Amino acid sequence: MKIEEALEESKKVLTQKRYDHVERVTETAINLSEQYHGDHYRVGLAAALHDYAKDMDFSILKQWIVDHVDLPKDLLNYHHEVWHGPVGAKMMERFFMIHDDEVLNAIRYHTTGHKHMSLTEKIVFLADFIEPGRDFPAVHEARKIAEKDLDRACHFALENSIHFLISKKQSIYPDTFFAYNEFTDQLTY
Repeated sequence: MKIEEALEESKKVLTQKRYDHVERVTETAINLSEQYHGDHYRVGLAAALHDYAKDMDFSILKQWIVDHVDLPKDLLNYHHEVWHGPVGAKMMERFFMIHDDEVLNAIRYHTTGHKHMSLTEKIVFLADFIEPGRDFPAVHEARKIAEKDLDRACHFALENSIHFLISKKQSIYPDTFFAYNEFTDQLTY
């Protein structure tokens, strides 16, 4: 599947606003891929499909989690905002015969992050956080950091996501903590 085809597939199932976000994430991810020597195709494909399941009814996402033995059932204990990544990755396998773990994991973990993120995963995760349509206080700093250091930018994004979820009194999926802790242990400031 070409990146342009993936964008067209996303456009079929997303609202215009969400699709515009996906286009911006794809462009941002490709730019980051060029900067950090990522795999242009894998990054672009994952970015173009990362929110494929985002606008689907929660009952559909829940049913996918229940029905698929390889989707973690503990997802159901967390806010539905984290469901679309893992379910979307499963849908990519089923609907589009994508079996590239690099692409699937970038889709699966684009919201939560996780321990041992690949370059493709980091780029898609960060592109989703810093795309030009985002406007919140931390995003400006994240963009500056992203110009110089991908790992520090991911760490910053994870830290801010954790703070945001705590401020909203929402539970935080454990993979986010694992990713944050790993970056914290690896980076020296």
